[in-house]
Amino acid sequence: MSNVYLNGFILTLGLIMAIGAQNAHVLRQGLRGEHVLLTVSVSALCDMLLIGVGIAGLGGLFVANPDLMAVARYGGAAFLLWYGGRSLVSALRGGRVMDFAEHKRMSRGQALLAAAGFSLLNPHAYLDTVVLLGSIGSQQADDLRPLFAAGAITASIVWFVLLGYGARLLAPLFAKPVAWRVLDALVALMLWGIAASLLLA
Repeated sequence: MSNVYLNGFILTLGLIMAIGAQNAHVLRQGLRGEHVLLTVSVSALCDMLLIGVGIAGLGGLFVANPDLMAVARYGGAAFLLWYGGRSLVSALRGGRVMDFAEHKRMSRGQALLAAAGFSLLNPHAYLDTVVLLGSIGSQQADDLRPLFAAGAITASIVWFVLLGYGARLLAPLFAKPVAWRVLDALVALMLWGIAASLLLA
């Protein structure tokens, strides 16, 4: 049973660590010290919702339909290979830095809408949570699905808390382009590993 929880945790952490629009937004808010708790909470709650929807049923539709499952598996692998390739190109090119310039502070309402938008209007968030995690989670035995979901949700919460509140510690590091090159290279390897596991499943 603990393996099911850990599988959900590790798989989700591997997927969520890719620096996409949602993570970049949480990182920026953390670096600026602006509505960090609100941003982290909304991001985690949106992930919980999508993970729950996927495991509860929508992901199961893909498992029950071999054609849909094949589309999800190969489509997901293709996306991860492409995203990993893009990360590798960024690592090789270098020159990427985070913009820490001063800006107008968001209101709480704006911060809430921004966090929800980056979470729910993010195409690959649905691929990660509803399709990939939902499909894998729905293949678990009925009594083990809650454990898989708990592991996935725990990983999401842990990641966003670390990203939002740990961002200040990373500010000097991510002011250097070499840090982005290392991160992009690691993300590329991780995503390609996940893609390989989907194709070989």
